[in-house]
Amino acid sequence: MGIYKNLIIIGTSHISIESVREVESVILKKRPEIVAIELDRLRFNSLMSKDRKISLRDITKIGFKGYLFNIIGAWIEKQLGKIVNVKPGSEMLKAIETGKKVDSKIALIDQDIRITLKRLSKELTWKEKFTFVKDIVKGIFSRKKIKIDLTKVPSKKLIKSLIEKLKKDYPNLHKVLIDERNIILAKNLNKLLSTNKTIVAVIGAGHTEEVLNLIKNENK
Repeated sequence: MGIYKNLIIIGTSHISIESVREVESVILKKRPEIVAIELDRLRFNSLMSKDRKISLRDITKIGFKGYLFNIIGAWIEKQLGKIVNVKPGSEMLKAIETGKKVDSKIALIDQDIRITLKRLSKELTWKEKFTFVKDIVKGIFSRKKIKIDLTKVPSKKLIKSLIEKLKKDYPNLHKVLIDERNIILAKNLNKLLSTNKTIVAVIGAGHTEEVLNLIKNENK
């Protein structure tokens, strides 16, 4: 968790029961005027309606590679969620529900998913696609046990290590999914900061440190 002025940032894992509990606890305790979540309008509506699919007609808007990556990523997240019996995005749903209980305004601070996937379609190289397929196949046939406790948010050390590996193996994927969205998240949180209202932001743990740094640098 990171704190700056009137902003509290909770770094979460999207399939962690620990994250769900922390989000509820912090919002109930702090009773913020604003709960900001790492969602855009499309994903917010999908989460609330329990329909998380992007239709085939969206391929023309986001590109085939972006569409395919979204399908594969959602499937992997769903399978991991089954292991720990937590649906992906449960912490975001809990943030919305708890925020409403304490009369918080819900703010959507992420980039439109269609823009992100379109950028991904444009930037993802053939080398990264082959590496992605290779890693999936390796994961399917590997007999190594998962050493990460999926019920908890990974440590800062592990998060940093995973992000560095992502940047090394998938530089363009890292740029689109991490770097570019960090800038968007920080920009939108900065706008909320200017209201001087108490804010609790719920974002993926992989974004927390850099988003906080960007906000602090902007306000020097």
